[in-house]
Amino acid sequence: MADSTTIDVAQGEISRSEAKGKAPLLATTHQVFSTTKAMEREDNKGGYKRGVAIFDFILRLCALTAALAATATMGTTDQTLPFFTQFFQFQASYDDIPTFQFFVIAMAIASGYLVLSMPFSVVSIVRPHAVGPKMLLITFDTVMVALTTAAAGSATAIVYLAHSGNSSANWLAICQQFDDFCQKVSGAVVASFIVVVIFMILVVFSAIGLRKH
Repeated sequence: MADSTTIDVAQGEISRSEAKGKAPLLATTHQVFSTTKAMEREDNKGGYKRGVAIFDFILRLCALTAALAATATMGTTDQTLPFFTQFFQFQASYDDIPTFQFFVIAMAIASGYLVLSMPFSVVSIVRPHAVGPKMLLITFDTVMVALTTAAAGSATAIVYLAHSGNSSANWLAICQQFDDFCQKVSGAVVASFIVVVIFMILVVFSAIGLRKH
């Protein structure tokens, strides 16, 4: 009986030692598995944000093209009618109207900002988890939305009056004579609204890029 008791105790000690040896091994395996899954989720999220940043860069290029086209078109709009009198020549130019001058300045500012924002957009592609560049872009993109909307909206009102006039205020529709002038300013206004829409999309994309999950 003494011998059997000794054997049982030894077997019990061996079983407990095996259990103690397996427990840390199982815990380590679980930790490695959890870390691997977390890294996979982080990589997937990084790839998603990088894709959004690449699309953001492409949209900035499109907005820059539209803003430059609007600025150049409005800034070079000038038409002189072939008939004139001894003391007066019929001419229409963008700088005759303060609203169009504001339009050119606002679109030029938007173009300059888009050029300056390109490096920050590239940083967002290289480092998709960086928060600083996205915060800077979303702040100034929102300001550009307000500026370009004001410029496009005010210019649209003047273009409408140029096309339709206003009999109550005795404003004549000058587009019947200055058709080339009106076509150019109308094209510039259309390009400016494209810029406004792209800036709105950029704000949304910057907000998506700032999401943690």
